[in-house]
Amino acid sequence: MMAAPTNDKEDFPWWLAAVVLIGLYFGWNVVTDDLYLQVLTTLSKGIQTTIFVTIVSFTLASLLGLLLAVGAGSKWLVIRQVTRFYVEVVRGVPIIVLLLYVAFAMAPALVEFRNWAGDFLGLDPIRTRQFPLIWRAIIALMVAYSAFISEVFRAGLQSVDEGQIEAAQALGLNRWQTFRLVIFPQAIRTIMPPLGNDFVALVKDSSLVSVLGVLDVTQLGKVIAAGNFRYFETYNVVALIYLTMTIGLSLLLRRFERHLRDKEKVE
Repeated sequence: MMAAPTNDKEDFPWWLAAVVLIGLYFGWNVVTDDLYLQVLTTLSKGIQTTIFVTIVSFTLASLLGLLLAVGAGSKWLVIRQVTRFYVEVVRGVPIIVLLLYVAFAMAPALVEFRNWAGDFLGLDPIRTRQFPLIWRAIIALMVAYSAFISEVFRAGLQSVDEGQIEAAQALGLNRWQTFRLVIFPQAIRTIMPPLGNDFVALVKDSSLVSVLGVLDVTQLGKVIAAGNFRYFETYNVVALIYLTMTIGLSLLLRRFERHLRDKEKVE
C-alpha cells in the first residue's frame, strides 16, 4: 500500500485571496455608494459593543474555566463531581437558551438575593430593570464558554508529564509553586491554539446578544434593515464586519501557532 504523498510546503491560501477580493468589492461599494457608507457609519457604533462584550465575557470565562479545570483535577471527590456536573450541564444547553435563562430567570433571582442581603447591610433595594441587559448577556456568555474553555485547560494541564510534577515535588515545591512554575508554563503551549479558536467563535456568538436588544452589530443591522428595507446591502456590511474580525483573528492565531512550532523545534 502506497503512502500518501506529503508536501512540506503550505498551499497558497486561495481562499484568503477570494475573501480579500470579495472584501475589496464591498469596500469599493462602501466608498462609492452613499447607502453602504451610511449603513457602515451606523454599524460602527455597534462594533464597540461587540468588542466589549467579547473581550469581557471571554476574560471572565477563561478565569472561571481555569478554576473549573483545576477543580476537575482536585483530590476531593465532591469538587471533581461538582465541576463535572457544571461542565456537562452547561455544554448540553444551547447558548441562546442560556442567554434567555440568565436574562429573564437568573437575573431577577440575583436581584432578589441582592435585596435580601442588602436588608442586612442597610442598602436600598434595586429593581430588575436596573440590571443592564449588556451585563446579563456577558454573564450568559461567560457561563456558556467557561464550560468549553475548562476542557481546553484540563487537556492542557493533563498533557504535562507526570515526571515533571514529581521532580518539582522532590525539589520541595508546594502545590501552588508546582502549578505556577512547572505545570502552567508547559501547558500553555497546548492550551493557546484551541483557546484562540474559542475566542474567534465567541466573536461570532456575541451576535446572539441581539435577542436581548443589546445594540451590537447584529442588532443595529436589524434596526437599519427594518427602517430602510435594504436587507441585501445592510446584511452585506454586517457580514463584512464579522468576516474582517474573525478572519483577522484567525490569521493572527495561525501565525502564533507557527511561532510556537518553530520555538519547539529550536528547543
